[in-house]
Amino acid sequence: MIEPLLQELDRWRAVNRCATLWWRDDDACSDTPALRRLLDLARECAVPVTIAAIPARVDATLVAAVAGCEEAIVVQHGYAHRNHARPGERSTELAADRDAATMDGELEAGRARLAALFGERFVPILVPPWNRMASGVAPRLPQLGFIGLSRFGPRETREAAPNLPQVNSHVDPIAWRRDRQFIGLPSMVSRAVEHLSARRTRMCDADEPTGVLTHHLAFADEAWSGVRALLDATAHHPAVHWLSAPAAFSPLRATSARCA
Repeated sequence: MIEPLLQELDRWRAVNRCATLWWRDDDACSDTPALRRLLDLARECAVPVTIAAIPARVDATLVAAVAGCEEAIVVQHGYAHRNHARPGERSTELAADRDAATMDGELEAGRARLAALFGERFVPILVPPWNRMASGVAPRLPQLGFIGLSRFGPRETREAAPNLPQVNSHVDPIAWRRDRQFIGLPSMVSRAVEHLSARRTRMCDADEPTGVLTHHLAFADEAWSGVRALLDATAHHPAVHWLSAPAAFSPLRATSARCA
């Protein structure tokens, strides 16, 4: 079931190119058995994991758990992960009809709290809850102290706004509209291959690292097994370089990554 991915990576190697990937996990608040499973997987596979933490809900147990895992970096997942969309609209915390000053104040407070809690393990990159936000938010983020933005799907431009690089996720193993079921390893591999192939053939931004998105709190055993299979197949592949969040958001480092 993993063979199509290996074949695609062989194509990258044949043209002497490095397939950069990165791993983002959303909705972290505290230390749980699921979080421990996530961190153990990152350690065992020696793959960096970017943990999107919810500032208003983070507690000391998450801080301690992250401190014990060298592979983990923390970024900011909105503020409280509350839905402020109007009835009938898709869920979003950073909604177009919310007061801009209120939203900015929450984001700044959240950034300051995560920086105080996690220190150097925190990188001020914003992951909007539900991967969406009002269009007017992005231009304000650099002034609020953010150095990057991450949502879902191939990016259209390298910067979401002036001085705001964006690096998205592309492979989500969960079918959110089908009772949060695991989509299955073949489908997960297909999504990874789709983005990697589009990058290789320059049908999308070839320099955007392919992002694997997980939600440890929503994972059943089969989802964990699927992510493990993907990590095992790629962690030491000669055509792959897994990036930490700081490397993924640094254009020079991401595009100049060298494989074994």
